[in-house]
Amino acid sequence: MPLNHEHQLTILKDILTNHQSDCCGTVSECEQLERLVQSLLANDQITDDVKSKLNDVYYYSQSGKYSSDLDQHITNHQNQLSQWVTDIDSFS
Repeated sequence: MPLNHEHQLTILKDILTNHQSDCCGTVSECEQLERLVQSLLANDQITDDVKSKLNDVYYYSQSGKYSSDLDQHITNHQNQLSQWVTDIDSFS
């Protein structure tokens, strides 16, 4: 059974929250963020302003995946992570 967009947003928020609170993460989490965002961007039920935020998360995860120091990348994006988590709360 596929996940609906609400479940996908919940998983997205969980990963971002973990990055924010732990200041660390894994390449596989970045790849999971990318897959979630791609799926959500293809969903007609997602509004354009939400898609704009999702694009930001996508670029964050993509640059994190290729970063030589992922934990530092996450630390450098603490403000954005906090804002994205807040934004996702308002979407769902």
